[in-house]
Amino acid sequence: MRCWQGDALGSPDDFTLVRRPLPEPQAGEVRIAIEAVGLGYVDGLIVHGRYQIRPPLPYIPGGEIAGVIDAVGPGVSGRRLGERVAVWRMGGGLATHVIVPEAEAECLPAGLDLADAAAMLVDYQTVHYGLIRRGGLMAGERVLVTGASGGVGAAAVQVAARAGADVTAMASTDDGRARALALGAARTIDATDPDIRARIRETVPGGVIDIVFDPVAGPAFELLFRSLAKDGRHLIVGFVGGPIPSLPVNLPLLKSAALVGVEIRHFLTAHAEQAAADRAALFRRVAAGDLAPPAQMRFPLARARDALAATLARGKAGKIVVQPQRAD
Repeated sequence: MRCWQGDALGSPDDFTLVRRPLPEPQAGEVRIAIEAVGLGYVDGLIVHGRYQIRPPLPYIPGGEIAGVIDAVGPGVSGRRLGERVAVWRMGGGLATHVIVPEAEAECLPAGLDLADAAAMLVDYQTVHYGLIRRGGLMAGERVLVTGASGGVGAAAVQVAARAGADVTAMASTDDGRARALALGAARTIDATDPDIRARIRETVPGGVIDIVFDPVAGPAFELLFRSLAKDGRHLIVGFVGGPIPSLPVNLPLLKSAALVGVEIRHFLTAHAEQAAADRAALFRRVAAGDLAPPAQMRFPLARARDALAATLARGKAGKIVVQPQRAD
């Protein structure tokens, strides 16, 4: 097998393409021939040694994996050769093959492209958990999405719009705002606008927001919280906008509003059955065309260094996906 492996964390330059013996699954395990692996902002932080979790070395990045089972170990009964599956784990994806416990490999519906499955695996579930489970989104509510041109933001625009929300999308580029409108946003705001709060007052019905879905938490963070309606919810999903901002604690009281953390790993571990059901439903919705698959930037395994570098780039045109079986 080939894999993109590093013996240190600090830079994509610490990782190289190496060959290793093809692993054989043991009891209760399956081997997946990886067709696609999605990479996100966290993958870039891990490779640079800036994430709160430091994986053991040597490390193979990428955990949003989709592929085909090409070998099964003794005692495997729930999975079979040739099944198309997806799995999310802490690394191992930038490789042609990976070994996982059979229970972790989830079957994909017919008609769902494997690259699309890898690209949506984490982002779409994070959005559904945030908007529906944590945010309690109801039809007719006003939702503002930051970072709407990114993978998570674009998914949030779609899920909110399909749920009957009035969606305002914030993005820093013309292309990003155009994509958000195509995905269902009612309007857009330039994220570089010097007076975002005024734009909200001028363009959003009633001049306030019911839910802020925020994977950026950048300089506009407090302004967006101040733009919440009574009983509003500001969902914190990530901090790609730079230094982590703070909030005067009197604001939630004065506005009767809530600052809500959206930590998808907690949901997966504390509510595993519900998470699996939500994930399967999202896969079916994309396969059926109810939700569009993510826009993607696709790379072969030989260009994994470029793919990892792109995870930290602002304004990238979609989810980063590496296809290990693709010709270089």
